[in-house]
Amino acid sequence: MTHRMTEDNASAKDRGMTGMFSSRARRRVGLLAALALLGSEAGGGRCALAHTVAGNGAGAASELSARGELPVEGEMPSLDGAVAWLNSPPLDTRHLRGKIVLVDFWAYSCINCIRTEPYIRAWADKYRDRGLVVIGVHTPEFRFETNIANIRRAADRFGMTYPIAVDSDRSIWNAFGNQYWPALYFIDAQGRIRHHQFGEGEYDTSERVIQQLLAEAAGEGAAGGEMVVPHAQGAEAAPDMANIGSEETYLGYARATGFASAGSARRDASKSYTSGTLALNQWSLLGVWTVGAEHATLDAPGGAIAYRFRARDLHLVLGCVAGGKPVRFQVLIDGAPPGADHGSDIDGAGEGVVTETRLYQLVRQSGAVRERTFEIRFSDPGVAAYSFTFG
Repeated sequence: MTHRMTEDNASAKDRGMTGMFSSRARRRVGLLAALALLGSEAGGGRCALAHTVAGNGAGAASELSARGELPVEGEMPSLDGAVAWLNSPPLDTRHLRGKIVLVDFWAYSCINCIRTEPYIRAWADKYRDRGLVVIGVHTPEFRFETNIANIRRAADRFGMTYPIAVDSDRSIWNAFGNQYWPALYFIDAQGRIRHHQFGEGEYDTSERVIQQLLAEAAGEGAAGGEMVVPHAQGAEAAPDMANIGSEETYLGYARATGFASAGSARRDASKSYTSGTLALNQWSLLGVWTVGAEHATLDAPGGAIAYRFRARDLHLVLGCVAGGKPVRFQVLIDGAPPGADHGSDIDGAGEGVVTETRLYQLVRQSGAVRERTFEIRFSDPGVAAYSFTFG
């Protein structure tokens, strides 16, 4: 996922309809965001790569400590509107007064959220006894992310034990005027938003903010302490930002870019595709597929997807069609099994199985990052392919 925002959300924020942020705070998403974001707009929000918020960079932690204060950005909005709560009974702002609250907007197939999660878990564990309450607000991008069973499985897979508000109708998202996955809002003991972080990254700054708000609530002096260092593996590991030359790419026609199969895609109808010659960041289908608005579905055995990419990691959001059986596949890189370059969801021979709808890490280059051709071949029909992301 890359950074997404609808025009309605953008105009609402510019008109100040949420009443949350000053114009100065809104201007933080500026030139650095434009340079660092790798992706397209869509889906009612943006999934953000690391270090996307101008003015909240590497020097922010020392600046916070030096000035000893954080601005008030507005009151914490209501948490009403969640369709369900996981790991907790419903929470509301009244019961959270006196606590320091970290609200984390996430979506379970978002790679940027996945890479942020080890820090969220570590902060929840480290500061729980000092009064920190972490609330994950799961707001979907894709339709399959509204399924509560899917969200529950994802929460279990990521080891999330803190409260999760299932925000499938985007009620809480809209109350905050939010635009990003992940988005972190830091709320003090009086229920005021004192800091925010849009996109993954800036973890030391975020932890310094938590420490400072906890110190304020306890009536203590200067905050401090060591930063957490999570042991992140697989898709949770930090990206290789210096070598990302490919951007999030959707396979559904509503947001697709870079399609290079011979002829155009046929919308919502089955068609036989042949692979084309791929330039960097182009992709193609091979076999019989139906291309829908959100995803492409394989209609017959033996289909494939190819992508010419440059990044250390390649991920693909995949699922089985409703009621479908698991789908077997093999990944090839430059026409050969990946070997040491395999991702966490396949083996060295490139073999894997789609068993549920989620993000699959298929490539992690073990040596120098260079431009490669990725191919995934499916032995069985019924797979749904949503989007590529990189790291």
